[in-house]
Amino acid sequence: MPFSRRQFLRSSAALMAGASIAMPQGKKPNIVFMIADDWSNRHASYFGVPWLSTPNFDRVAREGVVFTNTFTSNPKCSPSRATILTGRNSWQTKEAVSHYSIFPNDFPVYPSILADAGYHVGLTGKGWGPGDFKVTGWKQNPAGPSYNSKTYTPPNRGMANNDYAANFADFLTKRKQGTPFCFWLGSMEPHRVYEEGSGVRAGKRLSDVKVPGYWPDNNTIKSDLLDYAIEVEQNDKHLGRVLKTLEEAGELDDTMVVVTSDHGMPFPRVKGQIYEEGFHIPLAIRYGKHIQPGRVIDDIINTRDFAPTFLELAGLKAPPSMTGKSFMDVLKSGKSGTVDASRDAMIIAKERHDIGRPNDAGYPVRAIRTKEFLYIRNYTPDVWPAGMPETGYRDVDDGPTKTFLLSRFDDYYKLNFGKRPAEELYVLATDPDCIKNEARNLDYAMIMRGLRDRMEKTLREEGDPRFNGNASFFDTIQYTGPKNHSFDNWIKNQ
Repeated sequence: MPFSRRQFLRSSAALMAGASIAMPQGKKPNIVFMIADDWSNRHASYFGVPWLSTPNFDRVAREGVVFTNTFTSNPKCSPSRATILTGRNSWQTKEAVSHYSIFPNDFPVYPSILADAGYHVGLTGKGWGPGDFKVTGWKQNPAGPSYNSKTYTPPNRGMANNDYAANFADFLTKRKQGTPFCFWLGSMEPHRVYEEGSGVRAGKRLSDVKVPGYWPDNNTIKSDLLDYAIEVEQNDKHLGRVLKTLEEAGELDDTMVVVTSDHGMPFPRVKGQIYEEGFHIPLAIRYGKHIQPGRVIDDIINTRDFAPTFLELAGLKAPPSMTGKSFMDVLKSGKSGTVDASRDAMIIAKERHDIGRPNDAGYPVRAIRTKEFLYIRNYTPDVWPAGMPETGYRDVDDGPTKTFLLSRFDDYYKLNFGKRPAEELYVLATDPDCIKNEARNLDYAMIMRGLRDRMEKTLREEGDPRFNGNASFFDTIQYTGPKNHSFDNWIKNQ
Protein backbone atom coordinates (compact mmCIF):
# COMPACT_ATOMS: atom_id res chain seq x y z
CA MET A 1 0.00 0.00 0.00
CA PRO A 2 1.23 3.57 -0.65
CA PHE A 3 2.75 5.20 2.42
CA SER A 4 1.39 8.76 2.60
CA ARG A 5 2.57 11.67 4.66
CA ARG A 6 -0.70 11.67 6.64
CA GLN A 7 -0.31 7.99 7.47
CA PHE A 8 3.22 8.69 8.65
CA LEU A 9 2.11 11.47 10.96
CA ARG A 10 -0.92 9.55 12.32
CA SER A 11 1.22 6.55 13.25
CA SER A 12 4.36 8.43 14.19
CA ALA A 13 4.76 6.83 17.61
CA ALA A 14 5.02 3.32 16.22
CA LEU A 15 7.01 4.27 13.16
CA MET A 16 9.51 6.28 15.12
CA ALA A 17 9.99 3.56 17.73
CA GLY A 18 9.03 5.95 20.49
CA ALA A 19 10.65 9.08 19.07
CA SER A 20 8.71 12.30 19.51
CA ILE A 21 8.01 14.80 16.77
CA ALA A 22 8.09 17.61 19.32
CA MET A 23 10.54 20.36 18.48
CA PRO A 24 13.79 20.47 20.49
CA GLN A 25 13.98 22.93 23.34
CA GLY A 26 15.48 26.39 22.83
CA LYS A 27 15.90 28.27 19.58
CA LYS A 28 14.79 26.15 16.65
CA PRO A 29 17.16 25.71 13.71
CA ASN A 30 16.19 27.17 10.34
CA ILE A 31 16.98 25.75 6.90
CA VAL A 32 17.61 27.57 3.62
CA PHE A 33 18.13 25.12 0.78
CA MET A 34 19.42 26.85 -2.35
CA ILE A 35 19.54 24.66 -5.42
CA ALA A 36 20.90 25.92 -8.74
CA ASP A 37 19.62 24.59 -12.06
CA ASP A 38 22.41 22.88 -14.09
CA TRP A 39 25.52 23.96 -12.14
CA SER A 40 28.56 21.70 -12.33
CA ASN A 41 30.81 20.65 -9.50
CA ARG A 42 33.81 22.90 -8.71
CA HIS A 43 32.59 25.71 -10.96
CA ALA A 44 33.27 28.36 -8.36
CA SER A 45 36.11 30.77 -7.73
CA TYR A 46 36.62 29.00 -4.38
CA PHE A 47 38.15 26.15 -6.38
CA GLY A 48 40.47 28.44 -8.34
CA VAL A 49 38.43 28.63 -11.56
CA PRO A 50 39.62 31.89 -13.17
CA TRP A 51 36.73 32.47 -15.58
CA LEU A 52 33.97 32.98 -13.03
CA SER A 53 33.54 34.74 -9.70
CA THR A 54 31.34 33.40 -6.90
CA PRO A 55 32.14 35.43 -3.78
CA ASN A 56 29.01 34.38 -1.92
CA PHE A 57 29.46 30.65 -2.47
CA ASP A 58 33.08 31.19 -1.50
CA ARG A 59 31.92 32.81 1.74
CA VAL A 60 29.64 29.88 2.58
CA ALA A 61 32.54 27.53 1.83
CA ARG A 62 35.00 29.46 4.03
CA GLU A 63 32.57 29.93 6.91
CA GLY A 64 31.16 26.43 6.64
CA VAL A 65 31.97 23.03 5.20
CA VAL A 66 32.69 22.01 1.61
CA PHE A 67 31.85 18.49 0.43
CA THR A 68 33.97 17.33 -2.51
CA ASN A 69 32.05 14.14 -3.33
CA THR A 70 28.36 15.00 -3.56
CA PHE A 71 26.29 13.24 -6.21
CA THR A 72 22.77 13.02 -7.55
CA SER A 73 21.44 9.56 -8.33
CA ASN A 74 19.90 10.86 -11.58
CA PRO A 75 21.42 13.81 -13.52
CA LYS A 76 18.23 15.46 -14.75
CA CYS A 77 16.07 18.14 -13.10
CA SER A 78 12.88 16.46 -11.89
CA PRO A 79 14.37 13.03 -11.01
CA SER A 80 17.15 14.67 -9.00
CA ARG A 81 14.72 16.91 -7.12
CA ALA A 82 12.48 13.93 -6.39
CA THR A 83 15.35 12.17 -4.61
CA ILE A 84 16.00 15.29 -2.52
CA LEU A 85 12.39 15.65 -1.44
CA THR A 86 11.58 12.00 -0.75
CA GLY A 87 14.96 10.92 0.63
CA ARG A 88 14.92 8.01 -1.80
CA ASN A 89 17.15 6.94 -4.66
CA SER A 90 15.93 7.58 -8.17
CA TRP A 91 14.80 4.01 -8.90
CA GLN A 92 12.81 4.07 -5.64
CA THR A 93 10.61 7.03 -6.61
CA LYS A 94 8.27 5.16 -8.98
CA GLU A 95 7.20 7.44 -11.85
CA ALA A 96 9.44 10.27 -10.65
CA VAL A 97 12.49 8.33 -11.90
CA SER A 98 11.90 9.88 -15.33
CA HIS A 99 12.09 13.47 -16.50
CA TYR A 100 8.77 15.18 -17.31
CA SER A 101 6.88 12.61 -15.29
CA ILE A 102 4.20 12.68 -12.64
CA PHE A 103 5.10 12.99 -8.95
CA PRO A 104 3.56 10.08 -7.01
CA ASN A 105 1.80 10.75 -3.73
CA ASP A 106 3.18 7.60 -2.13
CA PHE A 107 6.03 9.00 -0.07
CA PRO A 108 6.21 11.75 2.56
CA VAL A 109 8.46 14.70 1.61
CA TYR A 110 10.56 16.59 4.12
CA PRO A 111 8.96 20.07 3.63
CA SER A 112 5.52 18.67 4.52
CA ILE A 113 6.88 16.81 7.54
CA LEU A 114 8.54 19.99 8.79
CA ALA A 115 5.37 22.01 8.15
CA ASP A 116 3.34 19.59 10.26
CA ALA A 117 5.97 19.85 12.99
CA GLY A 118 5.48 23.62 13.22
CA TYR A 119 7.89 24.99 10.63
CA HIS A 120 7.07 27.90 8.33
CA VAL A 121 7.74 26.34 4.91
CA GLY A 122 8.02 27.94 1.50
CA LEU A 123 9.39 27.79 -2.01
CA THR A 124 10.47 30.27 -4.65
CA GLY A 125 11.48 29.53 -8.22
CA LYS A 126 11.88 25.94 -9.32
CA GLY A 127 10.79 23.28 -6.86
CA TRP A 128 10.07 19.78 -8.11
CA GLY A 129 9.76 19.82 -11.88
CA PRO A 130 9.32 19.82 -14.75
CA GLY A 131 6.38 17.48 -14.56
CA ASP A 132 2.83 17.14 -13.24
CA PHE A 133 2.26 16.86 -9.48
CA LYS A 134 -1.42 17.86 -9.46
CA VAL A 135 -2.61 14.75 -11.28
CA THR A 136 -1.65 12.61 -8.27
CA GLY A 137 -3.43 14.82 -5.76
CA TRP A 138 -0.76 17.28 -4.65
CA LYS A 139 -2.34 20.67 -3.95
CA GLN A 140 0.97 22.48 -4.20
CA ASN A 141 4.50 21.76 -5.37
CA PRO A 142 6.02 19.05 -3.14
CA ALA A 143 8.83 21.50 -2.30
CA GLY A 144 6.34 23.75 -0.49
CA PRO A 145 3.93 26.69 -0.87
CA SER A 146 5.10 29.12 -3.55
CA TYR A 147 6.36 32.66 -2.95
CA ASN A 148 6.86 34.06 -6.44
CA SER A 149 5.26 37.50 -6.52
CA LYS A 150 8.52 39.47 -6.89
CA THR A 151 10.20 39.48 -10.31
CA TYR A 152 13.19 40.97 -12.10
CA THR A 153 14.65 40.82 -15.62
CA PRO A 154 18.13 39.25 -15.83
CA PRO A 155 20.43 41.01 -18.32
CA ASN A 156 21.08 37.85 -20.34
CA ARG A 157 17.55 36.44 -20.52
CA GLY A 158 15.41 39.33 -21.68
CA MET A 159 12.32 38.13 -19.83
CA ALA A 160 10.97 38.41 -16.31
CA ASN A 161 12.24 35.91 -13.76
CA ASN A 162 11.53 35.34 -10.09
CA ASP A 163 13.37 37.68 -7.74
CA TYR A 164 14.32 34.86 -5.42
CA ALA A 165 15.89 36.94 -2.67
CA ALA A 166 12.95 39.37 -2.59
CA ASN A 167 10.55 36.44 -2.43
CA PHE A 168 12.56 34.98 0.45
CA ALA A 169 12.29 38.29 2.30
CA ASP A 170 8.53 38.26 1.64
CA PHE A 171 8.35 34.70 2.97
CA LEU A 172 10.01 35.81 6.22
CA THR A 173 7.45 38.57 6.75
CA LYS A 174 4.67 35.95 6.60
CA ARG A 175 5.91 33.81 9.49
CA LYS A 176 4.82 34.16 13.09
CA GLN A 177 7.51 35.55 15.35
CA GLY A 178 9.78 32.85 16.73
CA THR A 179 8.61 30.20 14.25
CA PRO A 180 11.44 28.21 12.65
CA PHE A 181 11.48 28.19 8.86
CA CYS A 182 12.50 25.95 6.01
CA PHE A 183 12.83 27.59 2.59
CA TRP A 184 13.57 26.06 -0.81
CA LEU A 185 15.18 28.54 -3.20
CA GLY A 186 15.18 27.05 -6.68
CA SER A 187 17.19 29.34 -8.92
CA MET A 188 16.69 28.98 -12.68
CA GLU A 189 20.36 29.81 -13.32
CA PRO A 190 22.51 28.58 -15.00
CA HIS A 191 19.89 26.78 -17.10
CA ARG A 192 19.82 27.70 -20.78
CA VAL A 193 18.91 29.82 -22.79
CA TYR A 194 21.99 32.15 -22.69
CA GLU A 195 22.66 35.40 -24.51
CA GLU A 196 25.37 34.32 -26.92
CA GLY A 197 28.63 36.20 -26.41
CA SER A 198 27.55 37.72 -23.08
CA GLY A 199 30.61 36.39 -21.27
CA VAL A 200 33.11 37.93 -23.68
CA ARG A 201 31.19 41.23 -23.72
CA ALA A 202 31.39 41.27 -19.92
CA GLY A 203 35.18 41.23 -20.18
CA LYS A 204 35.83 37.54 -19.63
CA ARG A 205 38.79 36.08 -21.49
CA LEU A 206 38.68 33.02 -23.71
CA SER A 207 42.27 32.25 -22.75
CA ASP A 208 41.22 31.62 -19.13
CA VAL A 209 38.97 28.71 -20.05
CA LYS A 210 40.26 25.15 -19.87
CA VAL A 211 38.09 22.89 -22.02
CA PRO A 212 37.45 19.30 -20.80
CA GLY A 213 38.95 16.50 -22.84
CA TYR A 214 35.70 15.37 -24.42
CA TRP A 215 35.47 18.65 -26.40
CA PRO A 216 37.97 20.24 -28.79
CA ASP A 217 39.90 23.30 -27.61
CA ASN A 218 37.75 25.73 -29.57
CA ASN A 219 36.76 29.39 -29.07
CA THR A 220 33.07 28.70 -29.81
CA ILE A 221 32.97 26.27 -26.90
CA LYS A 222 35.02 28.56 -24.66
CA SER A 223 32.66 31.45 -25.36
CA ASP A 224 29.67 29.24 -24.57
CA LEU A 225 31.27 28.36 -21.23
CA LEU A 226 31.80 32.04 -20.48
CA ASP A 227 28.09 32.67 -21.19
CA TYR A 228 27.34 29.88 -18.72
CA ALA A 229 29.67 31.58 -16.23
CA ILE A 230 27.57 34.76 -16.39
CA GLU A 231 24.57 32.77 -15.19
CA VAL A 232 26.55 30.99 -12.48
CA GLU A 233 27.50 34.45 -11.22
CA GLN A 234 23.87 35.59 -11.36
CA ASN A 235 22.92 32.62 -9.19
CA ASP A 236 25.66 33.63 -6.77
CA LYS A 237 24.23 37.16 -6.53
CA HIS A 238 20.91 35.68 -5.41
CA LEU A 239 22.78 33.82 -2.69
CA GLY A 240 24.49 37.01 -1.56
CA ARG A 241 21.17 38.81 -1.14
CA VAL A 242 19.74 35.86 0.80
CA LEU A 243 22.72 35.89 3.19
CA LYS A 244 22.26 39.64 3.67
CA THR A 245 18.56 39.17 4.42
CA LEU A 246 19.37 36.52 7.02
CA GLU A 247 21.98 38.78 8.62
CA GLU A 248 19.58 41.71 8.81
CA ALA A 249 16.95 39.48 10.38
CA GLY A 250 19.46 38.22 12.97
CA GLU A 251 18.94 34.66 11.77
CA LEU A 252 22.09 33.82 9.81
CA ASP A 253 24.01 31.93 12.47
CA ASP A 254 20.97 29.86 13.48
CA THR A 255 20.18 28.92 9.88
CA MET A 256 21.68 25.99 8.04
CA VAL A 257 22.40 27.41 4.58
CA VAL A 258 22.83 24.66 1.99
CA VAL A 259 24.11 25.59 -1.49
CA THR A 260 24.07 22.95 -4.21
CA SER A 261 22.78 22.02 -7.68
CA ASP A 262 20.51 19.40 -9.22
CA HIS A 263 23.13 18.14 -11.73
CA GLY A 264 25.85 19.26 -14.12
CA MET A 265 25.90 22.06 -16.69
CA PRO A 266 23.61 22.04 -19.78
CA PHE A 267 26.22 20.91 -22.26
CA PRO A 268 26.79 17.75 -24.35
CA ARG A 269 28.03 14.69 -22.44
CA VAL A 270 27.18 16.37 -19.13
CA LYS A 271 23.54 17.09 -18.26
CA GLY A 272 21.45 13.95 -18.40
CA GLN A 273 24.43 11.70 -19.12
CA ILE A 274 25.97 9.13 -16.81
CA TYR A 275 29.47 10.51 -16.74
CA GLU A 276 31.31 12.20 -13.87
CA GLU A 277 30.49 15.80 -14.76
CA GLY A 278 26.78 15.02 -15.13
CA PHE A 279 26.02 13.74 -11.62
CA HIS A 280 28.85 15.30 -9.54
CA ILE A 281 27.49 18.47 -7.92
CA PRO A 282 28.80 21.26 -5.66
CA LEU A 283 27.85 21.38 -1.99
CA ALA A 284 28.75 23.90 0.71
CA ILE A 285 26.96 24.24 4.06
CA ARG A 286 27.13 27.08 6.57
CA TYR A 287 25.63 26.75 10.04
CA GLY A 288 27.24 29.46 12.14
CA LYS A 289 28.96 28.32 15.31
CA HIS A 290 27.03 25.06 15.34
CA ILE A 291 29.64 23.37 13.12
CA GLN A 292 33.40 23.77 12.84
CA PRO A 293 34.04 26.01 9.79
CA GLY A 294 36.75 25.90 7.14
CA ARG A 295 36.62 22.15 6.56
CA VAL A 296 36.74 20.10 3.35
CA ILE A 297 35.09 16.67 3.57
CA ASP A 298 35.60 13.83 1.08
CA ASP A 299 32.80 11.49 2.21
CA ILE A 300 30.37 10.53 -0.55
CA ILE A 301 27.07 12.34 -0.05
CA ASN A 302 23.92 11.25 -1.91
CA THR A 303 21.15 13.76 -2.66
CA ARG A 304 18.75 11.40 -0.88
CA ASP A 305 20.71 12.19 2.31
CA PHE A 306 19.47 15.79 2.44
CA ALA A 307 15.94 15.00 3.68
CA PRO A 308 16.94 12.85 6.70
CA THR A 309 19.66 15.39 7.53
CA PHE A 310 17.16 18.25 7.63
CA LEU A 311 14.76 16.20 9.73
CA GLU A 312 17.47 15.27 12.23
CA LEU A 313 18.48 18.93 12.44
CA ALA A 314 14.87 19.73 13.38
CA GLY A 315 14.83 17.03 16.06
CA LEU A 316 12.73 14.62 14.01
CA LYS A 317 13.29 11.06 12.93
CA ALA A 318 13.06 10.29 9.23
CA PRO A 319 10.13 8.10 8.21
CA PRO A 320 10.84 4.51 7.13
CA SER A 321 10.24 5.44 3.49
CA MET A 322 13.44 7.51 3.43
CA THR A 323 16.38 5.33 2.45
CA GLY A 324 18.94 8.12 2.68
CA LYS A 325 21.22 8.59 5.67
CA SER A 326 21.60 11.80 7.65
CA PHE A 327 25.08 13.31 7.59
CA MET A 328 24.61 15.50 10.66
CA ASP A 329 27.25 13.38 12.38
CA VAL A 330 29.73 14.29 9.64
CA LEU A 331 28.86 17.99 9.91
CA LYS A 332 29.24 17.96 13.68
CA SER A 333 32.44 15.89 13.71
CA GLY A 334 34.84 18.82 13.40
CA LYS A 335 36.94 16.67 11.06
CA SER A 336 38.12 17.07 7.48
CA GLY A 337 38.95 14.49 4.83
CA THR A 338 37.21 11.13 5.28
CA VAL A 339 34.95 11.21 8.32
CA ASP A 340 32.58 8.25 7.79
CA ALA A 341 34.45 5.51 5.92
CA SER A 342 31.18 3.73 5.11
CA ARG A 343 30.28 6.56 2.73
CA ASP A 344 32.45 5.12 -0.01
CA ALA A 345 30.14 4.55 -3.00
CA MET A 346 27.28 6.06 -4.96
CA ILE A 347 24.85 4.41 -7.39
CA ILE A 348 23.39 6.36 -10.30
CA ALA A 349 20.39 5.49 -12.46
CA LYS A 350 18.75 6.67 -15.64
CA GLU A 351 15.61 5.58 -17.45
CA ARG A 352 13.97 8.19 -19.68
CA HIS A 353 15.11 11.78 -19.62
CA ASP A 354 13.74 13.81 -22.53
CA ILE A 355 12.28 11.83 -25.38
CA GLY A 356 13.06 11.60 -29.07
CA ARG A 357 13.00 7.85 -29.66
CA PRO A 358 10.32 5.55 -31.14
CA ASN A 359 7.47 4.91 -28.67
CA ASP A 360 9.03 7.43 -26.27
CA ALA A 361 11.53 4.79 -25.17
CA GLY A 362 14.26 5.64 -22.70
CA TYR A 363 17.93 4.78 -22.38
CA PRO A 364 18.32 2.72 -19.21
CA VAL A 365 21.65 2.95 -17.38
CA ARG A 366 22.92 1.98 -13.95
CA ALA A 367 26.33 2.96 -12.58
CA ILE A 368 28.39 2.80 -9.42
CA ARG A 369 30.91 5.45 -8.48
CA THR A 370 33.52 4.93 -5.79
CA LYS A 371 36.34 7.31 -4.94
CA GLU A 372 38.55 5.51 -7.44
CA PHE A 373 36.32 4.19 -10.23
CA LEU A 374 33.16 4.72 -12.26
CA TYR A 375 31.52 1.57 -13.64
CA ILE A 376 28.61 2.02 -16.08
CA ARG A 377 26.15 -0.54 -17.43
CA ASN A 378 24.24 0.54 -20.56
CA TYR A 379 21.30 -1.85 -21.02
CA THR A 380 20.41 -0.86 -24.60
CA PRO A 381 23.78 -0.25 -26.32
CA ASP A 382 22.18 -0.38 -29.78
CA VAL A 383 20.10 2.72 -28.97
CA TRP A 384 21.30 6.32 -29.34
CA PRO A 385 22.08 7.52 -25.77
CA ALA A 386 21.47 11.25 -26.37
CA GLY A 387 18.27 10.89 -28.41
CA MET A 388 17.74 10.04 -32.06
CA PRO A 389 19.82 11.86 -34.71
CA GLU A 390 16.60 12.56 -36.67
CA THR A 391 15.22 14.66 -33.83
CA GLY A 392 18.44 16.51 -33.10
CA TYR A 393 19.54 14.51 -30.04
CA ARG A 394 16.77 15.82 -27.77
CA ASP A 395 18.49 14.60 -24.58
CA VAL A 396 21.08 17.37 -25.06
CA ASP A 397 20.17 21.04 -24.56
CA ASP A 398 20.61 23.18 -27.68
CA GLY A 399 23.45 25.71 -27.71
CA PRO A 400 26.62 26.74 -29.55
CA THR A 401 28.67 23.84 -28.19
CA LYS A 402 26.14 21.29 -29.37
CA THR A 403 25.84 22.96 -32.78
CA PHE A 404 29.61 23.02 -33.22
CA LEU A 405 30.07 19.36 -32.26
CA LEU A 406 27.30 18.27 -34.60
CA SER A 407 29.04 20.01 -37.50
CA ARG A 408 32.06 17.70 -37.27
CA PHE A 409 31.72 13.94 -37.63
CA ASP A 410 34.91 13.23 -35.70
CA ASP A 411 35.96 11.54 -32.46
CA TYR A 412 34.47 14.37 -30.38
CA TYR A 413 31.15 13.86 -32.11
CA LYS A 414 31.29 10.17 -31.22
CA LEU A 415 32.20 10.89 -27.58
CA ASN A 416 29.23 13.21 -27.17
CA PHE A 417 26.50 11.64 -29.33
CA GLY A 418 27.63 8.19 -30.46
CA LYS A 419 26.41 4.82 -29.26
CA ARG A 420 28.10 3.35 -26.22
CA PRO A 421 29.26 -0.15 -25.27
CA ALA A 422 27.32 -2.27 -22.81
CA GLU A 423 29.96 -1.73 -20.11
CA GLU A 424 32.27 1.16 -19.32
CA LEU A 425 34.93 1.55 -16.63
CA TYR A 426 36.91 4.70 -15.88
CA VAL A 427 39.85 5.30 -13.53
CA LEU A 428 38.99 8.68 -12.07
CA ALA A 429 42.42 9.66 -10.74
CA THR A 430 43.96 9.56 -14.21
CA ASP A 431 40.84 10.05 -16.35
CA PRO A 432 38.37 12.41 -14.62
CA ASP A 433 36.78 13.28 -18.00
CA CYS A 434 35.85 9.60 -18.48
CA ILE A 435 37.33 9.21 -21.96
CA LYS A 436 39.44 6.03 -21.79
CA ASN A 437 37.15 3.04 -21.29
CA GLU A 438 39.03 0.30 -19.40
CA ALA A 439 36.19 -2.25 -19.49
CA ARG A 440 38.17 -4.55 -21.84
CA ASN A 441 41.44 -4.08 -19.99
CA LEU A 442 42.22 -7.39 -18.25
CA ASP A 443 44.20 -5.53 -15.59
CA TYR A 444 40.89 -4.21 -14.28
CA ALA A 445 38.77 -7.33 -14.79
CA MET A 446 38.48 -8.25 -11.11
CA ILE A 447 37.81 -4.66 -10.08
CA MET A 448 35.05 -4.31 -12.66
CA ARG A 449 33.45 -7.59 -11.61
CA GLY A 450 33.49 -6.48 -7.98
CA LEU A 451 31.88 -3.14 -8.83
CA ARG A 452 29.24 -4.80 -10.99
CA ASP A 453 28.37 -7.33 -8.29
CA ARG A 454 28.19 -4.67 -5.59
CA MET A 455 25.96 -2.46 -7.74
CA GLU A 456 23.56 -5.22 -8.71
CA LYS A 457 23.32 -6.55 -5.15
CA THR A 458 22.47 -3.09 -3.84
CA LEU A 459 19.89 -2.47 -6.56
CA ARG A 460 18.16 -5.77 -5.80
CA GLU A 461 18.13 -5.00 -2.08
CA GLU A 462 16.73 -1.51 -2.70
CA GLY A 463 13.91 -2.76 -4.91
CA ASP A 464 14.98 -1.50 -8.32
CA PRO A 465 12.27 -2.81 -10.70
CA ARG A 466 14.94 -3.46 -13.31
CA PHE A 467 16.48 -6.05 -10.98
CA ASN A 468 13.30 -7.46 -9.49
CA GLY A 469 11.56 -8.72 -12.61
CA ASN A 470 9.53 -5.58 -13.34
CA ALA A 471 11.69 -3.58 -15.75
CA SER A 472 8.65 -3.13 -18.02
CA PHE A 473 7.26 -0.67 -15.45
CA PHE A 474 9.64 2.01 -16.72
CA ASP A 475 8.06 1.83 -20.18
CA THR A 476 4.63 2.68 -18.75
CA ILE A 477 5.60 6.01 -17.18
CA GLN A 478 3.53 8.88 -18.56
CA TYR A 479 5.44 11.63 -20.35
CA THR A 480 4.05 15.08 -19.51
CA GLY A 481 6.41 17.33 -21.47
CA PRO A 482 6.37 19.06 -24.86
CA LYS A 483 4.91 16.77 -27.50
CA ASN A 484 7.20 18.18 -30.18
CA HIS A 485 10.02 16.23 -28.51
CA SER A 486 8.34 12.99 -29.52
CA PHE A 487 9.99 10.92 -32.25
CA ASP A 488 6.59 9.72 -33.43
CA ASN A 489 5.26 13.28 -33.76
CA TRP A 490 8.42 14.28 -35.63
CA ILE A 491 7.86 11.45 -38.11
CA LYS A 492 4.22 12.48 -38.65
CA ASN A 493 5.21 16.06 -39.44
CA GLN A 494 7.80 15.20 -42.10
